[in-house]
Amino acid sequence: MFDSLINSLLVVAGLYVYLSLYRQVAVRQDGAAALGERQLGFPEALAAALLVGWFALNVVAAAKMEQAVFQTRDLLVTGGFSLAVICILTALLQLRGFSVLSLGGFSRLGFGRIVSTAAVLLFAAYPLLFAADGISRWLLGGGSSKQQIVEMFTGSETLQQRVLIIVLAITIAPLAEEFIFRFFLYGVLKRYLGRGPGLLLNALLFAAVHVHLPSFGPLFVLGGCLTLAYEWSGSILVSMTMHALFNFLSLSALAFPNLIPQ
Repeated sequence: MFDSLINSLLVVAGLYVYLSLYRQVAVRQDGAAALGERQLGFPEALAAALLVGWFALNVVAAAKMEQAVFQTRDLLVTGGFSLAVICILTALLQLRGFSVLSLGGFSRLGFGRIVSTAAVLLFAAYPLLFAADGISRWLLGGGSSKQQIVEMFTGSETLQQRVLIIVLAITIAPLAEEFIFRFFLYGVLKRYLGRGPGLLLNALLFAAVHVHLPSFGPLFVLGGCLTLAYEWSGSILVSMTMHALFNFLSLSALAFPNLIPQ
């Protein structure tokens, strides 16, 4: 009973933190000028539509596959493709006269501020993630499958494979996913749909591309929290750091199941 009360209070506190962030972002008069998303035009919208179409094709293809075996080669291919997409989007923005460094707020905050902000906001997000995970387990049953990357990590037989997964999870994945989803796609969605609908649709896309129904709810919440962290701080480095810390803690829990509750 006491644990349930504490958990409920933590969820309420997490909701309060992120609703406060949303209200603060909504009342800013200089938000558009500071981040510049609303200046994005038709070429960026076309690139975003192509990306969403590509993601949709991958989701449909993955849904039709009964059981896929995720191998190390797949990680490397995915990482290489993600970096290529970042280069293409960066080139597009530069050709259009945008400064990626300015748009993403790369120099807006110092290192210490980035890390501390990311840590605090991730701590506030965890009760919401646990609540979403509990709801998903209740709806889908306790025997839900694990994500392929999780199964690959827990089933890996060599130290080299685990090190590769960890490196990609705390470097390439946060960099690529935050640049593509939070920096670019959210910027376009916000420009044409507005902040609220753009945030929700962006979180929906983020959860869907992972193609894992039991994790859809927590990933949707995580996507929304990361977007608000980016909007509120004005620096994509904050959401990248949050994402990296989340992946690191998740893999640490998998690596030490006897020490950390799963």
